[in-house]
Amino acid sequence: MPSATFRTPSVIPGFRLAFGFTIAYLAVIVLIPIAGLYVQTFTLDWAELWRILTDRRLLAALQLSFGLSLLAAAFNVVFGLVVAWVLTRYSFPGRRILDAAIDLPFALPTAVAGIALTAIYAPNGIIGQWLAPYGIRIAYTQAGIFIALVFIGLPFIVRTVQPVLEQLDREVEEASATLGASRLRTIFQVVLPTLAPATITGFALAFARAVGEYGSVIFIAGNLPGKTEILPLLIVIRLEEYNYAGAAAIAAIMLTLSFVILVFVNIVHAWSQRRFGHG
Repeated sequence: MPSATFRTPSVIPGFRLAFGFTIAYLAVIVLIPIAGLYVQTFTLDWAELWRILTDRRLLAALQLSFGLSLLAAAFNVVFGLVVAWVLTRYSFPGRRILDAAIDLPFALPTAVAGIALTAIYAPNGIIGQWLAPYGIRIAYTQAGIFIALVFIGLPFIVRTVQPVLEQLDREVEEASATLGASRLRTIFQVVLPTLAPATITGFALAFARAVGEYGSVIFIAGNLPGKTEILPLLIVIRLEEYNYAGAAAIAAIMLTLSFVILVFVNIVHAWSQRRFGHG
């Protein structure tokens, strides 16, 4: 006769209570504000909405913000993996200090970061003064925006990859070497596939942060319409003009495009989890 099985009581509330709280919390904090944004957008007539959508200034800001955000996130994937590898696999003097410094973009007010970067890369700055004689400008150009986005996005890659690296069994790497694989082949066929899901997650987080970044970019961008003007600044400008519907329309466009990109990234992440069997 089969023995009876009993479910272990959970320390958290039951499903119905927990699920109801989750839905209510998300509705108040996320869904209602987003719905309000779209409601405000559709107070515009279709002609006005189309005029906003096809505005050259908006299209230039869209291309700049999304293009540089994707580029900065991809750049951070490469160098973030290297940083995470060094912090995880090697012991050296100052390692703990370097590890703590990775989190500075999280703790530092974004405006302070923007001012610091501008002071460094301006034509009379610590680094900018050495580049200026060669006609190289970083501050007040798209290069400056790119550096700011890399600065604020790096921790997302490092902190998502680092725990996976720490749990990665080195015996797998040793087995690969024993079977005759070169170090480069081991990295690309053993290590990187294991890190793929975490890397994709870090990329998505870094991209999402970069698209909406304002404080650290506004000081170093120069804010020239059509050249170095980012989307968040364009939204602020419309708000200062008391054009709330126009600001909401730009924000809705930004939100929609970000959502589509993040859905695609999540699909790739889910595929990588099934493919490589790691979270």
